[in-house]
Amino acid sequence: MAELGKGRRVSGGERDTLATDLKKRYAAGASIRELAASTGRSYGFVHRILSESGASLRGRGGATRGKSKKAS
Repeated sequence: MAELGKGRRVSGGERDTLATDLKKRYAAGASIRELAASTGRSYGFVHRILSESGASLRGRGGATRGKSKKAS
């Protein structure tokens, strides 16, 4: 997908097409940050498009902040 240009309004059919493409790529394993970089849009924009399209968003992953497990 070509870069959309930061700040350019995306609406109508173009937005629907973008949402479908982003949702498909996200479901295939791409991160929101990767999608944002490839389209030239912000993390928030991509997150919003995915949410509006009904995509099931993944958790953040990484380290958790629970109790540390100490070996006995």
